[in-house]
Amino acid sequence: MTRDDTATDGGTEQRTPDEMSLDELREEIQTIDREIVELIAQRTYVADTIAQVKDERDLPTTDEKQEEQVMARAGNNAEQFDVDANLVKAIFRLLIELNKVEQRDSR
Repeated sequence: MTRDDTATDGGTEQRTPDEMSLDELREEIQTIDREIVELIAQRTYVADTIAQVKDERDLPTTDEKQEEQVMARAGNNAEQFDVDANLVKAIFRLLIELNKVEQRDSR
């Protein structure tokens, strides 16, 4: 599966990874990596906003029920996209822990 669309004669042609050079594939990875970082930044911004709301409402930093729901969604999404669920859950565990540290530091 590739996201690389190449314009040809005013139209777009989907190219498979087999049709792409190594450099083109690496450019595709670079684009995806940038998008991942952008999404992490967006997630962090929303988590910071949640921290502010928790602080205003005098709620605890940790919400185990919510964390369980996030982990369950991560596992389900991994399965949907045929990605190793343990790897995806490990990444989300790290994201959750980083957000909790930031929440604690901002209080």
